[in-house]
Amino acid sequence: MHLTQLNQECLLHLFSFLDKDSRRSLSHTCHRMREAFLDPCLWSLLIFSSPCQLKKDNFVLGAFLRYLTVCWHSSRVLQVCNVEDWLKSSFQKDICSKHESLVSNFLTHVCHMCPNLLSLSLSGCGHIMDQDVISVLQRCTNLRRLHLENCVRITDRCLQGVVDHGSKLEVVTVDFCRNITQAGLQRCKDMMRPSIHLSAERSADMIPDIKPEEKVPLRRTLQKVLLFS
Repeated sequence: MHLTQLNQECLLHLFSFLDKDSRRSLSHTCHRMREAFLDPCLWSLLIFSSPCQLKKDNFVLGAFLRYLTVCWHSSRVLQVCNVEDWLKSSFQKDICSKHESLVSNFLTHVCHMCPNLLSLSLSGCGHIMDQDVISVLQRCTNLRRLHLENCVRITDRCLQGVVDHGSKLEVVTVDFCRNITQAGLQRCKDMMRPSIHLSAERSADMIPDIKPEEKVPLRRTLQKVLLFS
């Protein structure tokens, strides 16, 4: 039997063993393979090992998407992204300008096209903001699991979004997010449902970002302490 003679269910089963690039390559062989590639049932799980992969056309977003992971492992780029904007050199800003909106724009598409998402995991996505995650919580109302790791621009406002919009969340993780505070974590624990498991490894113990204008009052306070001591 020729491959094209298989029914749709068998084709989807075969496609499920292939990575995204292999699926796309096979879809270019004939109209029958293209139909299988575009079938939303094939795309219930999406894993991206770098935000740059979000620009490719080797996947399909749709209502069947249940599990989404975007994880950036490049330590060199991560070091640049994790630097506060006001401390970045022109070279570092140029590096970030090439990718800083990739994940945010992608999540906007997810909000509009994937209402049945159950799990979202973002790791090393240094440019996503609180509103990006809150928008997902507002539009993907079936979300059960939210995992954020080393997302430096995530703050207590995101935790408030979990309280306000995460009506079906069961697990929330905010690990190594340096702008999460202990007060924000405690407030979230006090306000959210007892059934939600919240963990935050190291987040509240890290040094948060301090804008230059916020350092001046602190310096003046220290000067006064030294003067009167």
